[in-house]
Amino acid sequence: MRILIQRVKRASVTIDNTLKAAIGQGVLIFVGICDDDTDDDIQWLVKKSVNLRIFDDENGIMNLSVTECGGDILAVSQFTLMASTKKGNRPSYIKAAKPEVSIPLYEKFCNELQKAINKPIGTGVFGADMKVELINDGPVTIFIDSKNKE
Repeated sequence: MRILIQRVKRASVTIDNTLKAAIGQGVLIFVGICDDDTDDDIQWLVKKSVNLRIFDDENGIMNLSVTECGGDILAVSQFTLMASTKKGNRPSYIKAAKPEVSIPLYEKFCNELQKAINKPIGTGVFGADMKVELINDGPVTIFIDSKNKE
């Protein structure tokens, strides 16, 4: 499982010209899922997501988590995070899990995030053509792969 976390001033997702979800200050998390992802990947990434100290404290130092600063979370499925660009110029998405695997894992990831921050999160709709808008704060953008824990 791969996630891309962006610290945002605000973010939203729109589907068919209808606002699906919007958040204020917090994190936008793009989520890519592969066939061999498990609950362990979800738990590790949820813990990382809500505890990353990427928000400024009173001294302007990145020392607070999204939970500690009371921020919001918007989680959007993003199969292109599983892209392989090893050969040629057209990315291969062979590593991306099929919907029957991805949807339950994405939904569980979102539910676990919600539990971890003890408030509702915003989500996209799996497989939909989504328009995502954000004001990246910093910018702060962090890529995490549960199969490459560094």
